[in-house]
Amino acid sequence: MSTSEPGEGRCRRGRGRPRARRMIGDPGAFRCFGPLCGRPDEVVVILPEEVEALRLVDLTGLEQEEAALALGVSRKTLWRDLHEARAKVADALVHGKTIRIAGCGRDREEGCPEDEDASAGPSPG
Repeated sequence: MSTSEPGEGRCRRGRGRPRARRMIGDPGAFRCFGPLCGRPDEVVVILPEEVEALRLVDLTGLEQEEAALALGVSRKTLWRDLHEARAKVADALVHGKTIRIAGCGRDREEGCPEDEDASAGPSPG
């Protein structure tokens, strides 16, 4: 069994073609997000290329053709990444789940929410 993050190296489902390499602007900018109320145990994992597709199309306003060119993938691949990212974000917002970016580069000193969970120690029970 592989211990790599989803989307790293091989296709997520282990079948079909491997994911094409994307040209991502600033991979160090990724982090985790969660609801302020409670401690949800459900996590939605979003791949960096999905976040970059969201950023290019929804935040900067590029057309899908332009965003696909910037990422170095086909328009269909960009559309698939964008569609999956939007569905994952909607699921997290509606159901109060934590959003974790796969391969998040934050260090412990930067206050990663997963580090806070680990520093709390094992839960009694």
